[in-house]
Amino acid sequence: MSNWTAKNLPDMEGKTALVTGANSGIGFEATKKLVEHNAKVIMACRIREKGLDAQEEIEKEVENADLEVKQVDLASLNSVKEFAEEVNSEYEKIDMLFNNAGIMAIPRRETEDSLEYQIGVNHFGHFALTGQILEKLEASDGEARIVTQSSIAHTSGDIDLEDINHEEEYDRWQAYSDSKLANVLFGKELDRKLDENNTDITSVVSHPGVSKTNLFNADESQHNVIVSKLMSLGLKVFGHSPKSACLPMLYAATSEEIEGGEYVGPGGFRSIRGYPEVQNPSEKALDEELAEDLWNLSEELTGVEYDL
Repeated sequence: MSNWTAKNLPDMEGKTALVTGANSGIGFEATKKLVEHNAKVIMACRIREKGLDAQEEIEKEVENADLEVKQVDLASLNSVKEFAEEVNSEYEKIDMLFNNAGIMAIPRRETEDSLEYQIGVNHFGHFALTGQILEKLEASDGEARIVTQSSIAHTSGDIDLEDINHEEEYDRWQAYSDSKLANVLFGKELDRKLDENNTDITSVVSHPGVSKTNLFNADESQHNVIVSKLMSLGLKVFGHSPKSACLPMLYAATSEEIEGGEYVGPGGFRSIRGYPEVQNPSEKALDEELAEDLWNLSEELTGVEYDL
């Protein structure tokens, strides 16, 4: 659909959405739009206090906003497991899962599970979360949607399964691109498996284009003053706000025109900004053998096996 905006969102009364990284940026704006259209939203946040602050801000703007803040650290598989157990025990169903949270281009470090931090959070954390609440998505009384947030940076990704944690050589931007390629491979492979098992769940991948969010603040110490100012100027000139950058994700989750395994992003110049549309990911992202191998490795490293 051309010129799709948040005004095209359907009424979501009775629907429950789970949004990771819901306290800021794109996740925050998506959460606000969801409750404006009567969905209940579970705000999955790494820092509970920031989640509560975001909840309070949304409740001031949206009357009768139905929100619940829960803490989860996607860099900890144990935290993800505890969070999933809590969700499974408290909710009858989940209708929409937004695998949105992410980190970008940080110096090399490892999660508590000895995974390189960027792919550990951006991919493995969401892989583990999705697999452990899949039963609640299957319990949806309609077609459930899983939307995994990638990036146009995935086009530079080139995953080496033999060195998934970048132990031999580390470039922070390459590691970020690889993690975003993993998001596309996962989202598309998940949809293939869901389809093969005749589930009423659709997996879609989205990307926000270029937007000024906390991702760009995460590593300012690594840039000199001139680079930081150039990045900030470029974002102001070419990027768009989180309010519009969240639209591809919302379109992917709610549009009746969407089919499983599709890749949605802004339709403007170089996919930087614009109205949501279905696009083509990189050739690497279409490699089904790589996707299956990454899936098997992800099950091995996270200890989460999907019942598919």
